[in-house]
Amino acid sequence: MDLLESTAMAVKTLKANKLRSALTMLGIIIGNASVITMVGVGQGAQRYASEQFESLGPNVLFVIPGSDSSRQRTLETPRTLTLEDAEAIASQVPTVIGVAPQLQTQQTVTQGNRSTSALIVGTTPEFSTVRSFPVARGRFLTDMDVQRGNRSVALGADLARSLFGDADPLGQTIRIKNLTFQVVGVMEAKGAFLGNNQDDVAYIPITTMSSQITGNSSPYGTEVTFISIMSRDEQSIGAAQFQVTNLLRLRHRIVSEDDFTVRSQKDALEIVGNVTGALTIMLAAIAGISLLVGGIGIMNIMLVSVRERTQEIGLRKAIGASQQDILVQFMIEATILAVLGGVAGTLIGIGGVSLAGALTPLKAGVSPTAILLAVGVSGGIGLFFGVVPARQAAKLDPIVALRSA
Repeated sequence: MDLLESTAMAVKTLKANKLRSALTMLGIIIGNASVITMVGVGQGAQRYASEQFESLGPNVLFVIPGSDSSRQRTLETPRTLTLEDAEAIASQVPTVIGVAPQLQTQQTVTQGNRSTSALIVGTTPEFSTVRSFPVARGRFLTDMDVQRGNRSVALGADLARSLFGDADPLGQTIRIKNLTFQVVGVMEAKGAFLGNNQDDVAYIPITTMSSQITGNSSPYGTEVTFISIMSRDEQSIGAAQFQVTNLLRLRHRIVSEDDFTVRSQKDALEIVGNVTGALTIMLAAIAGISLLVGGIGIMNIMLVSVRERTQEIGLRKAIGASQQDILVQFMIEATILAVLGGVAGTLIGIGGVSLAGALTPLKAGVSPTAILLAVGVSGGIGLFFGVVPARQAAKLDPIVALRSA
């Protein structure tokens, strides 16, 4: 009996038991769909994070307080960076062309009878350039605002809309922590960054923030939450990172562990990529368990099928079918179930990835590698778990089979 005839007989047998065949494929369908969806969403999360960090600019550095180990040992954020550190970096590091210290806190912002909770960022005029935050209307903070500790504020696009609606906020006043601030500008919309709305922010002079909003809680000077730095170009970012690290070590008189960390955009992206990559692998592995369960289901159903078709097997062997013919037919049946389940699961998985891409900000996409891997694995599972029932059917003695029927 040739392969084509065996395949035709296998298809005919499966058609005769449509419901059982469909239920047998269900585990493979769920497994394939889960693997493709999880891998697609995971890769989408990686692309989304990559785009978010690339929007910061390729030559941006961030100095954050505390070392990696010190932040793991305590829940409280270290208070080791100061405004004076930022000023020293700006004046003494030759590969740096812009420094923007930030001191931030969450506060209630009020305008008339409207109020909302927003992130308040105390910073300097360089922030707009270093972090690529252009102004849509009015102006950003000035050196005079910082020197005098003026109560000037530039609003993010969403915050301006929440407080003023369609009215022009320029020249109007808002209240932050019961202090009156004059609106001098409205920023262009930037969207979310890793889940945080960058447009729901108010920017005020860092000196005003330190003296009138948060208070100066650092024993070393005017505390800052972190410092953003722009290097001269992408090629000099390594040199800038080295020079900033050495300068801060000298300023902080460090002899052992650093009390700060200097991160580049590439470093941050690598960390996020490692995390999302690990999560993608974990989710795909969990989803892949469904493929194993589906394979076991195929083996169970094929074993039942062998018992139900004892007479058929005995009759075929009695009229000349060899053990290999019986083995091949049952293997083909198992493989067909696995491959059809893989194809159906792939289509459902593609739909799931497309839905995730449409309903979430993740750049979810279908991975050809994941599709080939899932379908290949499902076909292999069909072959692997079809071996035992196929061998059992092939070894049936025709005389015993016909008598037991």
